[in-house]
Amino acid sequence: MLSYRHAFHAGNHADVLKHLVTIQLLRYLGQKDTSYMVIDTHAGAGVYALDGGYASKNAEYESGISRLWDRKDLPPAAAEYVDIVRQLNPDGKLRYYPGSPYCADAVMREQDRLRLFELHPSDGKILTDNFRRLDAERNPRGNGRGKRVMIQLGDGFHGLKALLPPPSRRGLVLIDPPYEVKEDYRHVKNTIEDALTRFSTGTYAVWYPLLNRMESRQMPDKLKRMKANGWLNVTLTVKTPSPDGFGLHSSGMFVINPPWTLEPMLKELMPYLVKVMGTDSGAGFTLESGQTKAVDTGTRRV
Repeated sequence: MLSYRHAFHAGNHADVLKHLVTIQLLRYLGQKDTSYMVIDTHAGAGVYALDGGYASKNAEYESGISRLWDRKDLPPAAAEYVDIVRQLNPDGKLRYYPGSPYCADAVMREQDRLRLFELHPSDGKILTDNFRRLDAERNPRGNGRGKRVMIQLGDGFHGLKALLPPPSRRGLVLIDPPYEVKEDYRHVKNTIEDALTRFSTGTYAVWYPLLNRMESRQMPDKLKRMKANGWLNVTLTVKTPSPDGFGLHSSGMFVINPPWTLEPMLKELMPYLVKVMGTDSGAGFTLESGQTKAVDTGTRRV
């Protein structure tokens, strides 16, 4: 299906969680001189205007990035994330929001590689135009960025296979499908199972919504059974689910082969996000890992 447009949801609480985690995963990879590759299977448009078009219709960013924008007490990981958003808004007014490709590009080094897939033809064209514009700004003489960033208009589930393992044997695969149809959940599971046979030491980060449907609820348990060195699962809930079950109140990031630094960072960060973005007593978080089997929970009381 090609009806989904991420612009409707740009900058919401789910994006905050997804991009915070992604940035920290890349910071860890960047601690070694050896290059790494980032593969984004569902890249979207790259940049989203918040003051017009799709994003302004529901203004979901007001439940996410807007709640962090003017804070002076941001934890280090949140401050780094907000700084990246500020790079697109140099006048200090929140008008543009970076998608996963731009967040990754802001953290990656010259020797690292970014591979982007987008199936939706309109978003694929916008993504290509956005990176072409970024190239022109950074390379006014037209030198270009060579092979550092490559964009493919196609299905990332299938395209991933040809890229694994990356030449440096170091990398992050970000999987963030729209989940409009239940087959997406099966595609995620099958794609990671296959990817682990090709690149067992890679880090895989899966964003998923927490919805009132069986496939959504079963997703984490299925991923926990993957043959890997470990896993981490973090969820953020900003409000009590509505009686009719509509609306995104909660989402998660499931990381396979996570760095050891991720869990302690999230233990500090998640209570803060609940405090700042939670809207009622149903707000909270869960944080669990395959190493400890322990589950941390936090709930905001109002």
